[in-house]
Amino acid sequence: MSRLFGGVPIHGLAMLAVCAFILVVAPYFISDYVLSVLIIVLYFAYVGQAWNLMIGFAGQLSLGHALFVGVGAYTSAALFIHFGIGPWVGVFAAVAASVLIGSVVGYLGFRFSIRGVYFALLTIAFAEFTNIIVDHIRWLGGTEGFFLPVSNRETIDLLNLRGSQVMFYYVILALTGAALVLCRLLLNSKLGLYWQAIREDQESAEAIGVHLFRYKMIAVAISSGLSGIAGVWYAFYYNNLFPETTFSTGKSIELILGTVVGGVGTLFGPILGAFILTPLGELLTHLTEEFKLDGIKQFFWGLCVAGIVLFRPAGLWPWISGLLGLDQRRDGGGKP
Repeated sequence: MSRLFGGVPIHGLAMLAVCAFILVVAPYFISDYVLSVLIIVLYFAYVGQAWNLMIGFAGQLSLGHALFVGVGAYTSAALFIHFGIGPWVGVFAAVAASVLIGSVVGYLGFRFSIRGVYFALLTIAFAEFTNIIVDHIRWLGGTEGFFLPVSNRETIDLLNLRGSQVMFYYVILALTGAALVLCRLLLNSKLGLYWQAIREDQESAEAIGVHLFRYKMIAVAISSGLSGIAGVWYAFYYNNLFPETTFSTGKSIELILGTVVGGVGTLFGPILGAFILTPLGELLTHLTEEFKLDGIKQFFWGLCVAGIVLFRPAGLWPWISGLLGLDQRRDGGGKP
């Protein structure tokens, strides 16, 4: 427990407990529409944590992270549709497939010393390449889409992830909480210290004996594996997959934007960013449909990113945590 909560002030723990309690009881007091928005908020918060582990902790920029989510989604969906294998078993295959392709991307990038924006372009290339392949595989639905059968939306069938929104809400809430705890433990571990050393200065880290290839590969493997789990949840929640949307660069940007706004390299930044951007996105979508304001959502996202870069380059969470008197050094691995 000391590893998990060490350095966090008492009022910070109290605030965290209150927020957790509100999230646990929320489905009993909100409408179905608000619940659906909250579900997507938590989904983006979870995937944001997975991406943040790779870029924020280890300093490896991925702009094609939808690749790992999509691989996990298609793997679990294919096992369920063609072989009747449920998601709680299929998730192991989904994670393995996501880690495998993540390891291939990482190996090619790190073995040939591809860094920064060039590594980001490599992740985009693999996502687009996978998009083209899946698009031509009829066994996976191809361009017509891959659809999971839905016969139960009222009662809870947790074994097959078939059921109501409330069930999916608690599953993604548990995943988000587990990801937060995992990232906290990793950040405070020796592995986390190696990642931060690599993030800050690879040459200096290597000079003091940090094995760059090994620890960067570990970061990619964990991040892609967590993203694969998100893909399983995504497939069974939406019940349809289309390669052009699942693996698109636009989807990758959507997945990571909350973390950029909340604070890359911080624990609560991805959660904060998801809680800000997702409801705003819903509002902008409504305005687009109501007043025919095409493009307003993309315009607003551009303004958000520009504003963060100009005024809060470290993201909103370090600023807010400073106002609340929280210990930023323990939250963001030393980042401002």
